[in-house]
Amino acid sequence: MVSVLVLMVTGYAWAAMQGLVNGLTTADVIGRDPGELPEDGARDILLVGMDSRVDAQGNPLPKEMLAKLNAGAADGVLNTDTLIMLHVPNDGSKAVAVSLPRDTYVDIPGFGQHKLNSAYARGKAAARQDLQAGGVADERELEVQSNQEGAKTLISTVEGLTGQTIDNYASINLLGFYDITNAIGGVDVCLKQATSDPMSGADFEKGKQTITGVDALAFVRQRHGLLRGDLDRVVRQQVFLAGLANKVLSAGTLADPAKLNRLSDAIGKSIVVNQGWDIMSFAQQLRGLSGGQIQFRTIPIVNPEYDTPGDGVAVQVNPAEVQQFVAKLTGKKISTAPSAPPPGDIVVDVYNTSDVQGLAGTVSESLVSQGFGQGEVANETPRQASVVQSAPGERASADSVAQALGGEVAVEESAAVTSGHVRVLLAPDYEQTGGATGQGGTGGGNAPGAAPAPAPRQGADGSADEPITADGVTCVN
Repeated sequence: MVSVLVLMVTGYAWAAMQGLVNGLTTADVIGRDPGELPEDGARDILLVGMDSRVDAQGNPLPKEMLAKLNAGAADGVLNTDTLIMLHVPNDGSKAVAVSLPRDTYVDIPGFGQHKLNSAYARGKAAARQDLQAGGVADERELEVQSNQEGAKTLISTVEGLTGQTIDNYASINLLGFYDITNAIGGVDVCLKQATSDPMSGADFEKGKQTITGVDALAFVRQRHGLLRGDLDRVVRQQVFLAGLANKVLSAGTLADPAKLNRLSDAIGKSIVVNQGWDIMSFAQQLRGLSGGQIQFRTIPIVNPEYDTPGDGVAVQVNPAEVQQFVAKLTGKKISTAPSAPPPGDIVVDVYNTSDVQGLAGTVSESLVSQGFGQGEVANETPRQASVVQSAPGERASADSVAQALGGEVAVEESAAVTSGHVRVLLAPDYEQTGGATGQGGTGGGNAPGAAPAPAPRQGADGSADEPITADGVTCVN
């Protein structure tokens, strides 16, 4: 996406670039007029890397290309493995790209809490089923319409997580990384140590190196063998995109008509954008953009190895913290969160998911003594991590209960919780840290016997990493 925008601000073959834009594959995924200027003049663009075995026009990739890309066979689920929200202010300067880890545990509208990278697939599958039930039988029409609904589900999920309104959408497929990096002669990256991973095809030496084609795809896809797994993959994607922006903005690319032509061809085959986006006008907004004015950040992480009820291990975040973090980066003013009602107006249901006898009763008595209403007290299906849940829109009530429990128990909203109630699920980690004493113990440790998860590197503002820019090459894991 950075490439296509830069192509159009160079002044080279503007008419040809107009033809490229007109030839881009588009999708009807923005529910309002996409040409309408946002209230603050800035644009928030959702950039998506699709784990897709087809090109931008929906044509299946040849078997020999899939083998070359080390992509393997499709598993029938279209996941979004790279998710970045790009915020571009109205003066076209100091753009910030905020990475959203694919395994982030979020509320997906209409589907409950699941990993972020499944939002597209869930929306698509549900839409396809509805379309078939409504009599749509044409396979191409089913694919087009269900894909659009999948993208809409993903967009609404990201909007709920970040608190931002997505103005535009662009996705790139597996083939895009291969073609675009070949077109510009490679991207410079740097690794702190040598690494090898047969699952992604990654095999890299330590130090600075230029990667193209298959190696570029392997670089951004590798997560096995990395210290922090998917969080390190997010950083990999950031430094790759930073290097890509730096390379495209360099004189060696901008002054080379052959490279620009190859880049134009690659973009046409791999990128899908939302209908109605006047990219040519938007590109003029970016004429002052340079490598040092593109900054890459990652949303704040609470727990990189959160044990979910049904989706395995995920990345836990605090939506309120994420929205505050994004608002600070984008300059958006956010309204103060609603205050919690008095404790007496909050009915707390406490469930014991550990093997500690009487834990739920003890904690319930402690909360009642602090003024909260007593709800159901019972045992529940075993889980490893304690959590306090509220109904959607009533997080302040859950925060109040969590504070009464010591302030370190995870908090989340759940459609399964009745309005006016708060549900407390007590796991072994709560008892292990002294929570059962009723004296405000905490509940954020690892499961008994489990090795502590590697902590994310925290930036000064609580983000998962220090910022990366497109000005220079940053060495990463």
